Amino acid sequence: MKTFIKTLVLLTLFMVAVSTQVSAQTRRTTTTTNKTEKTTRTATAKSNSNTSRRVSSKQITYKTPKKKVVAVRNIPNRIPISFKGQNYYYANNKYYTQSRGSYIVIAPKIGFRIKVLPTNYKRVRFNNYNYYNANGIFYTQVNNEYEVVDPEIGTVVYELPQDYEKVILNGETYYEYANILYEKVQVDGTRAYEIVGIIEMD
Repeated sequence: MKTFIKTLVLLTLFMVAVSTQVSAQTRRTTTTTNKTEKTTRTATAKSNSNTSRRVSSKQITYKTPKKKVVAVRNIPNRIPISFKGQNYYYANNKYYTQSRGSYIVIAPKIGFRIKVLPTNYKRVRFNNYNYYNANGIFYTQVNNEYEVVDPEIGTVVYELPQDYEKVILNGETYYEYANILYEKVQVDGTRAYEIVGIIEMD
């Protein structure tokens, strides 16, 4: 009889211990799951708010009174390119247009295509999609050509073109080049620039 009672007590203690351990594990698992879900929701909300952010040029204030205009008198070894009635001249990894006897650096329009990428391009991958970024101009490959496109919001680059401008939008400072708005961010401790908007000219 004593052996039976002893066995019953031990069995009861064992069941209580197992029940407590399972309960504790369940609480820990639930807490971790909730934290993960919260983080995912926050990231998704941020991503969704930026997916197609178009900003009116009227909302933008440039820190310098006039936009920078890079002009030169002559461009050796320039290559003429025409696109939708706009004449471009390509040299030194930049595009120029002619104005009042000078050549002015200009960003090619969306849809502009070239056969060969500029030599200083960098591949940028975002959302499993490849972009080619050269001097702040983004291209995608279309058959055997490269087409100028607007990059997706959230795309990150690690350097800006030399001729970028500082701008103010809603009291915050951003960087602009070729109507693309960048925000300075940190990626794994490294300074980077995230695309947060595309300026629409009004």
